[in-house]
Amino acid sequence: MVGRDPDQPHRASTPLELLFDLAFVVSFGQAADQLAHAIAFGHASSGAIAFVFVVAATCWAWVNFSWFASAYDTDDWFYRIATMVQLTGVVVFALGIPAFFASLEEGAHVDNAVLVAGYVVMRIALIGQWLRVARQDHLRRTTALRYAAFVGGAQVGWVVLALFALQPALFFIFAVALFATEFVGPVLLERSAEGTPWHPEHIAERYGLLAIISLGEGIFGTVAAVSSLVQAVGWSLEAAIVVLTGVMLTFGLWWSYFITPSGIVLRRHRGRVHAWNYSHIPLYASIVATGAGLHVAAYVLEGNASASIADAVLAVAVPILLFTVTLIAMYTLLLRTFDPFHVLLAVVATVVLAIGVGTSFAGAPLGISLILVALSPAVIVVGFETIGHRHQADALAVTLITQERPS
Repeated sequence: MVGRDPDQPHRASTPLELLFDLAFVVSFGQAADQLAHAIAFGHASSGAIAFVFVVAATCWAWVNFSWFASAYDTDDWFYRIATMVQLTGVVVFALGIPAFFASLEEGAHVDNAVLVAGYVVMRIALIGQWLRVARQDHLRRTTALRYAAFVGGAQVGWVVLALFALQPALFFIFAVALFATEFVGPVLLERSAEGTPWHPEHIAERYGLLAIISLGEGIFGTVAAVSSLVQAVGWSLEAAIVVLTGVMLTFGLWWSYFITPSGIVLRRHRGRVHAWNYSHIPLYASIVATGAGLHVAAYVLEGNASASIADAVLAVAVPILLFTVTLIAMYTLLLRTFDPFHVLLAVVATVVLAIGVGTSFAGAPLGISLILVALSPAVIVVGFETIGHRHQADALAVTLITQERPS
């Protein structure tokens, strides 16, 4: 375990990595279901806070595994068993999501005990992997030991926080501090010693695959919404419109995400990876929340939710707005370019969202409002395919010949 070659051609995700990713389908699904239930039954604020926390923690667990795998995936028996242990931790974490949401809804104390237990399982395996690196990779021994100590120290902080069972306000003060520590740690560790040999194209592919998994929530939400409508009144024009809306939304978000040429830029400018990496957390959250919004639509169509049609449309529109803003910011940070055309696209996409939301408040049927909302990602796609691709080609040409300043 001395590090994979970061220049290896045609480096692709392994079957084991793909299996590991499947565990996150469950975690994202749990988070989306709980958020949808909270919005549908009048607990939108606590649900949104719990959702942000859970999705951030889910993404961070995936990031920890994926970056280690990009650098040190030996695919031997020890590595496979360690991955199985980490996968078990993800499942335990997912099982703790409903209790976490319920505790915030009740407002007594935060119940994150099972979430932390899942992380403990994951990190025991991860620390073992880093100690193995320290023993075998002499060049990066210091870095590996620091990672092992950092991961262990951060986990001790979460365990202590879980043991105190604090009120929500005090809990999140400490939680924000711990998350900040988690996020800053790898940046400092990669700069202070010999960095890990991660593979740019492999990392870009891995993040794209997780985006696809996140987009699955849009399909699940569509099926839930249409099933509810069909059971209530049978197949109708509105049911067909909701099907079209869900597919359009999912496809539009997918198309928009893969516009950014991440791998080739990271190959040339490895120092830009941190902003690109962390911007994915709100991006994934927005994708999963869009699926949750379609679940809210299902509750409304069933007729047993306190949320209105306008609430359901807002539950879809707000995540799409977050996705659009985050995507453009990520593109700008990665290519280090500001394109006024992107601002124009964002404004037009936002106007389309506002029209969709406005029609719902004016009393339009849910299907009509949702299909207008679904046109928002299409603005980004059409803008890129007609004009934006030329702007990107020019920006990419400049980016690939630019020398990165030493950090």
